[in-house]
Amino acid sequence: MTVAWDDRDTGVLRLPSGRLVRGRGLRRPLPADRPVPTYGVYLLAKPPPEVPWQARWLRWPDFRLPADRAEAHTVLTEAWHRSLTERVELACGGGRGRTGTALACLAVLDGVPPGEAVSYVRTHYDRHAVETPWQRRYVLRFGASSGPAGPEA
Repeated sequence: MTVAWDDRDTGVLRLPSGRLVRGRGLRRPLPADRPVPTYGVYLLAKPPPEVPWQARWLRWPDFRLPADRAEAHTVLTEAWHRSLTERVELACGGGRGRTGTALACLAVLDGVPPGEAVSYVRTHYDRHAVETPWQRRYVLRFGASSGPAGPEA
């Protein structure tokens, strides 16, 4: 079993279930002397740089929404499942808009009502997370596509 993130570290979000995920802006260096992810999801318009851990790229232009919403749902659901036993990192360029939106989707998967997920992430991750009205609507619709009770753990 992988050692979890330390929830006192910058960018680490504790979901209501206790799962820990890290959000990060790729324009900032990896935190020094901290564990690296075992799995990363990179939310960028262009392919991310190579990393020595397992990673997925979601094509997601800055200030926009994922290019393929079905794929995004699948990848984010996989990240949520993996966060139970792995150090999962979600990251975009700045670590706020796309990353905050993806973290809010993970919060929905974890049981946070879709209408409260953006506030949850802004309170527990970054007060500027989820930057655009369409990103907020995406989180609401993501909840609807997860079904009323969300997916099973």
